[in-house]
Amino acid sequence: MQQPLTIRRLGLTEFEPSCQAMQRFTAERTSSTPDEIWLTEHPPVYTLGLNRKQVRLPARNDIPIILTDRGGKITYHAPGQIIIYVLLDLARRKLNIRSMVSLLEESVIELLAEFNIGATAKKDAPGVYVNINAAQIAKIASLGLRIKNNCCYHGLSLNVEMDLSPFEAIDPCGYAGLKVTQTKDLGITANTQIISELLLQKLTAKLRKHA
Repeated sequence: MQQPLTIRRLGLTEFEPSCQAMQRFTAERTSSTPDEIWLTEHPPVYTLGLNRKQVRLPARNDIPIILTDRGGKITYHAPGQIIIYVLLDLARRKLNIRSMVSLLEESVIELLAEFNIGATAKKDAPGVYVNINAAQIAKIASLGLRIKNNCCYHGLSLNVEMDLSPFEAIDPCGYAGLKVTQTKDLGITANTQIISELLLQKLTAKLRKHA
């Protein structure tokens, strides 16, 4: 039976209330609750995941830091970055954490391929990476999930057309010296709205194969 999937386009939302809403949704859902995907953007904020030991805190104090319950270390969110939160019953869709991460990564990789941008994923460092020159790679999408009772929440962020300079004040995802890029800097002129809808199409098509 095809599993229903509700897509919510939320616009600009504050990070902390969004997290609380995901936690509440996941805690209250039942075996018959339809899965949801939330599309949003956040005002400037650093978020620190559960793997926060030995994380270098930002070398600036003008952007708030919020602790969160997703996996991973530290990252940055701001307008011009697409956030897709996946609130899914993994067991019902016969997915596990590794296959869910791969599904998210592949959705971004396939999206970038439509604009003739080659991208890759790494087993030991979740996310999506592109070559910015012959010798250097840069991260364009970050992933972080939380699993409770075989259901996941949180999701992925894709940099489109944002101010990337706040990334310079941290070790993105815990990696010192890791460069960060965005679709705009790769020559992709499509705006955040267009990119987000294309990414939703890729993601929902993959999820329907697991319905």
